[in-house]
Amino acid sequence: MPSTKLVAGAAFPEIKVKSLEGEDMEFGKPRGDADWRMAIVYRGRHCPLCTKFLNKLDGYIKRLLDVGIALDIVSGDSKEQLEEHLTRLEVSFPIYYGLTVEQMKILGLYISHPRSEKETDHPFAEPGMFILNEKGTLQAVDISNNPWARPDLEVMVSGLEWIRSNNYPIRGTYE
Repeated sequence: MPSTKLVAGAAFPEIKVKSLEGEDMEFGKPRGDADWRMAIVYRGRHCPLCTKFLNKLDGYIKRLLDVGIALDIVSGDSKEQLEEHLTRLEVSFPIYYGLTVEQMKILGLYISHPRSEKETDHPFAEPGMFILNEKGTLQAVDISNNPWARPDLEVMVSGLEWIRSNNYPIRGTYE
């Protein structure tokens, strides 16, 4: 199945998702004091590796904010599924819901069908991480087709600290 992947140096597309309060939020758009975003798409509440990843990510919030990077986290889950998942998460950052299949395609994500109704009731995105600079440009992109192939958070955060303190350019843009 052919898909178009987002490329480093490109503008991040406009993606609207929902907050738990029912607000439309622009996924990946800088808000507050942070001028960069780490925009993460996770598989959903059914994925124990996603739960583990998100809980571990919470321990990196201060370091990310110290270099001006805030988090945006979303899945294709419904509001009810997110609310249930939050009972098993130990995170202090907001998580959004309602990413559509069409939006998953726009982001260039791999999309999977559930193995059974017990897993979930909708197609879901495999993991994706998008680092957006102050211009809304993709500084770094990591897209996987399964939950085991994600960047190591310590390596990623250390690298982002270095990028921010050394004005490191966007890599992988040779044409």
